[in-house]
Amino acid sequence: MKYGVPLGLVHPAAWKDVAVAADELGFESVWLPEHLVFATDLSLAVYPGTDKPGIKPTTPLFDAPAYLSHLAALTTRVRLGTAVHLFALRHPFVSARAFATLDAVSGGRAVCGVGAGWYRGEWDAAQIPFETRGARLDEAILVTRRLWTEPAVSHRGRFYSFDEVAFDPKPVQAHLPILAGGESPAALRRAARLCDGWISMPHTLDSIGPQLAHLAALRDGRPFSVTAHAYSLASPAEVPAWAALGVDRLIVRPWGRSRDAVSALLAFARAYGLS
Repeated sequence: MKYGVPLGLVHPAAWKDVAVAADELGFESVWLPEHLVFATDLSLAVYPGTDKPGIKPTTPLFDAPAYLSHLAALTTRVRLGTAVHLFALRHPFVSARAFATLDAVSGGRAVCGVGAGWYRGEWDAAQIPFETRGARLDEAILVTRRLWTEPAVSHRGRFYSFDEVAFDPKPVQAHLPILAGGESPAALRRAARLCDGWISMPHTLDSIGPQLAHLAALRDGRPFSVTAHAYSLASPAEVPAWAALGVDRLIVRPWGRSRDAVSALLAFARAYGLS
């Protein structure tokens, strides 16, 4: 089992120390979430399944690939991923270039986690129709795959059209992994049919089963990875059960307060035999 660390669940002032500790202690990856902008109108921010806002407008936001490139210079082996990047809020050129750059400066450690997003406010602010976000993301993934692998690319699509362009340098990885987040039927189809894996929302062993069953029915036999946010992981004895379900990466949060994150990672690494 591989173990990842969710940097978004500690204060940004601790990101550097947590990422360096994860790198030194044997964690496989660190992950950053992202939003582009927050509207001050909280009526646009009700989180799905609740009646409360899912954001605070004063929360500091950073460009995730750019910040991960900074962390790449401070680490040597840990993979650097987004959970998740809102690819369709930009032209594919912009996000494809950002992740190719991250892959270059990290020596091939980028993981491109993408999602359609739930928060209408930033789509309205960017003047991009919220209702098109899933279809835009699907097309953007296809365009990005071509930019990363083909010598020259032209495209005529529903949302993006351009004459032939060159896109260099290519990522260091021959196949930079794209993982899809989200748990709607459309998101699971995207993960199974267009991506290299799926990133779950926070789950337990009991709650993740239906999503994995749906993915299994959609998959076409290509290599595929499953990344699960498992914040309530109880002990090392629980890990084989996750693996038996097909999960190969657990994103864990063994701390309660940001100031305890590094010491909690050390204790976790010892308990789970990471280092």
